[in-house]
Amino acid sequence: MLGFMDGSVLALGCALVLVSLGGWRWERTRVQKGAGPDRSRRFFATWLPLLMGVELMGAKVPRLLHAPHAVAMIVDTLNLVLICTLAVLTFWMLRDRDPRTLG
Repeated sequence: MLGFMDGSVLALGCALVLVSLGGWRWERTRVQKGAGPDRSRRFFATWLPLLMGVELMGAKVPRLLHAPHAVAMIVDTLNLVLICTLAVLTFWMLRDRDPRTLG
């Protein structure tokens, strides 16, 4: 059961990375059609899923590959830094957005 849960978290991370690639492609197509690039929409459509997916994959891959404890601790520390950076960037982007365009 635990192996299935680890695999599902890893699959969710991979799916988020693929969603971010789709968001990047979608935003690029919109800009090519003449729409102005929206920095906050690009963050929420591309960077947020990408960073969350990398974090989810980084949380499970060392344990699934039976990496040494030191490697797992380094990856966990990098994941914590990534989560804190992601939270700061998200709050920064939400602060810069107009409240009327949040929906």
